[in-house]
Amino acid sequence: MRAAHQRNIRLATAATLTAAALILSYLEAVLGFLIPIPGVKLGLANLATLLLLYTYGIPYAAVVSALRICLAALLFGSPFSLLYSLVGGVLAFLGMLILRQLSFSPISASTIGGMLHVVGQLAVAALVTETPRLLYYLPILLAAGFVTGVAIGLLAHRLIPRMPK
Repeated sequence: MRAAHQRNIRLATAATLTAAALILSYLEAVLGFLIPIPGVKLGLANLATLLLLYTYGIPYAAVVSALRICLAALLFGSPFSLLYSLVGGVLAFLGMLILRQLSFSPISASTIGGMLHVVGQLAVAALVTETPRLLYYLPILLAAGFVTGVAIGLLAHRLIPRMPK
């Protein structure tokens, strides 16, 4: 009975984090004008993925990440935003997963995840628009991905010990 109870707690937590990530995605979409650099977002919704990756494991984190990306694009975005987010999200997830497997901290994983996310999104933008000059914007976006990745990682580092087991 204990295993079933623990599974129910994890499922409820994952569902709650999915909902929270969608709310954060919405806030970033609506309040995007607050960040004066085009294309830069805080990546707050990635906090859910990071928390689950470090507490409940790969399956929970992967499902919540995919759900968040798809639902956010359907609710607040477009087919192009889905494409950008999926590529960026998959790259970020793989980077965070590798660092998690190598026992790096959530701060390191989040930092790499934030940077890989912008690499994926910018690569898709350059391909879709057939404008390779967009890649000149990469250093600015990498710096932003680094800063926001560190911030989200620090937040995750503080929240992980408080996650329900």
